[in-house]
Amino acid sequence: MHPIGTCLKEGIMIIISSKEFRNKQKSYLDKVDEGLEVLIRRGKGKSYKIVPMKEDDDSLMSKEEFFAKIDRSLQDIKEGRFTRISGKKELKDYLASL
Repeated sequence: MHPIGTCLKEGIMIIISSKEFRNKQKSYLDKVDEGLEVLIRRGKGKSYKIVPMKEDDDSLMSKEEFFAKIDRSLQDIKEGRFTRISGKKELKDYLASL
C-alpha cells in the first residue's frame, strides 16, 4: 500500500518509494494519465515528480536548441522587442492583457 497525501492546488498526490514504483510502474503511470500527481521518493532527500508530456511540449530541448533560443531572445532585446516591467502593478496589468 502507498501513502497518500493532499496537494493544495492539484488535488491528490500519491507518494511512493522507488521500489513501489518499479513493482507497479504501469499502474502509477496510468494514475498520472488520470490527472493524479505521483511523487517518487528515492533514498534520503531525493524525490521525483512524474509529469505527463504532450507531443507539442517544448520544455525538453537539446543543448543546441536551448542556446539558439537564448541567442534569439538576446537579438530581440537588441532590436527593442521586449516589454519592460518595473513593478507589481505593471506585471499584473501585463499578465491580465495576455
